[in-house]
Amino acid sequence: MSESVKPSHTEDDYFAREDAEKKRKLAQKVHKDMAADEARRLRDLHHGHCPNCGQEMNEVKLRDVPVDVCFACHGIFLQHGDVEAFQHQINEGRRGVVAAILNWLKPENAPK
Repeated sequence: MSESVKPSHTEDDYFAREDAEKKRKLAQKVHKDMAADEARRLRDLHHGHCPNCGQEMNEVKLRDVPVDVCFACHGIFLQHGDVEAFQHQINEGRRGVVAAILNWLKPENAPK
């Protein structure tokens, strides 16, 4: 007596839902990985470049604080905490930071 027993519809539905959930999770993981790869690619492409003109930024020390400067468009990029470091130096009596920054921004043909 070998009758083949067909699974019930609820059992088929269960496995179909399980399969769909696995595929959904896999698709989300692939999307997340692609987003992370794209973010990494963009960071590598733009890291160290001026957000204004795209030229390479150069790190210089201004009063012992590293500052990224673009000599092409005279842009300055401060990292997190740089403004506080400058404020701390000003509070300690080390003036001239703002004057030094403004000096960098002067066009080369400007009178001194």
